Amino acid sequence: MRASIAVPRMQPATETASAEPGWEGLYTLGGTASLILVVITLCQFVLFVLWPPPLEGSAADWFALFQRSRLLGLLSFELLLVVYALLSIPVALALYGALRRTSPAFSALYLALALVGAATFVAARPALEMLTLSDHYAAATGEAQRVAYLAAGETLLATFDGAAFHASYLLGSIQGLVIAWVMLHSPLFGKGIAYLRLASSVLDFGLYVPGIGLFLSMGSVVCLLVWNLWIARRLLQLGQGISPTPGARPADHRR
Repeated sequence: MRASIAVPRMQPATETASAEPGWEGLYTLGGTASLILVVITLCQFVLFVLWPPPLEGSAADWFALFQRSRLLGLLSFELLLVVYALLSIPVALALYGALRRTSPAFSALYLALALVGAATFVAARPALEMLTLSDHYAAATGEAQRVAYLAAGETLLATFDGAAFHASYLLGSIQGLVIAWVMLHSPLFGKGIAYLRLASSVLDFGLYVPGIGLFLSMGSVVCLLVWNLWIARRLLQLGQGISPTPGARPADHRR
């Protein structure tokens, strides 16, 4: 006899025509957080254009930036993206609540990947630690102390693009593929939303393509920006007790 392997199945669409009741507050929180993610993305883009950070600079360059402006130093070290990672948690929880009846297993996998990815990204962006080292460097009275703080700063810079960052980046891409797959089988979210998240995740891997990798990853950012806006609308509707039908106009929705 052959051993059978149980494969998680998607529930039929007729069984998932409405969101999980009692989660309206979380849907509203997730939708609001998703809107803030859109704002953070736009603000980070403007910041990079107007005040490019010394990404290829040394610890001394970063310390000089922090001494000129503590706020600009923190923002250039992507503190806003740390906030982004933290706010992505209520979004993930809300999506889990809305989609867990469609696929309990894959929805739980998505949530786990989202939580671990957020934690690893926060670890990869030690902005406050860099600020503290900058203050110590500025207050140092001896050359030996300055050299020690510069060495510690170089260690933090290595963390910026180190294993934690790449782990969070890849986990984010994989979780996007998972949630897109679940959304394709749920009537609560249109297929357009799912395909948009799928495109974002695929373009994420473009970062590792020589030459054009940066442009491909920028395309991922644009797709994710639109996706967050779209997700915000859906979750806020669910928070109001509206189960949106893909393709329907807002005026056609009924409680």
